[in-house]
Amino acid sequence: MGSATTEGERVDYDALLAIVHEAVRPVVGRGRVARAIPALAAADPTGFGLALATVDGEVHGVGDWRRPFSIQSISKVFSLALVIALDGEAIWRRVGREPSGTPFNSLVQLEYEGGVPRNPFINAGALVVTDRLLTLTGDACGAVVDLLRAETGSVVRVDEEVARSESAHRHRNAALAHLLADQGNLHNPVEVVLDHYVRQCALAMSCADLALATGFLARHGLGRDGGRLLSRSDAKRVNAVMLTCGTYDAAGEVAYRAGLPCKSGVGGGVVAVIPERCTLCAWSPGLDAKGNSIAAVAALDAFSTLSGWSIF
Repeated sequence: MGSATTEGERVDYDALLAIVHEAVRPVVGRGRVARAIPALAAADPTGFGLALATVDGEVHGVGDWRRPFSIQSISKVFSLALVIALDGEAIWRRVGREPSGTPFNSLVQLEYEGGVPRNPFINAGALVVTDRLLTLTGDACGAVVDLLRAETGSVVRVDEEVARSESAHRHRNAALAHLLADQGNLHNPVEVVLDHYVRQCALAMSCADLALATGFLARHGLGRDGGRLLSRSDAKRVNAVMLTCGTYDAAGEVAYRAGLPCKSGVGGGVVAVIPERCTLCAWSPGLDAKGNSIAAVAALDAFSTLSGWSIF
């Protein structure tokens, strides 16, 4: 088995991940695969992968850790990071930083609060972030893809089948976008923003790719090449919003169990950050009622418990 050195420790990552894998086997396959997007409904509910990338870029994994899946809302981490990198604090005048307490695609809360989404990780907030990234770059999805390719060294592509399926069933997201536009919080044409949002959600990546891609958040804002993507303070803030808002209205429960900043997606993936150590991505398509992968959250819980690593 391989091993690595972390802060003077000799860690056998492969052995640790194998123990985590065994611990979560009983829950793999539980839950329901995403049904709102028909292309995701065909996912194998028994699939499971877990990858770990150290801050030095060493990657380990178990199960289906190199199998691509639809990243969905995990993409919101990267679009937010890019907007902050390009535009500083301005986005926070249009999006809040508080947990929603309601489903990720809720219309009621958005209307009640005057078109200002609670946070950038619910769908309404991510639409505003995408809108701003589109204004800043002219190609919001392309900017996210470029970042992911640079951080992973992989050829990251849009899954066109998922994109078509999601576009054909985006009625609620379209309603959110039109409500945002009506409240003056969307500056580009609704259909253009929706297209970029859908395509970035339809990116296909593996656990290994996503663990590598989020490494800049464990390195206090430094990219894979050592260049600064975010300031140390901004990286801290993205991690903080992931902890409080990254797993929808189950953020408190996931923080209680894993003790780590996390971001989930209805494709079954969850990424997690352990600053100065590593990043993790767990994947399994079976979701709970809140839209988070049951087995992936269990894996992160088991990992932080067995390793003793968390942010607390």
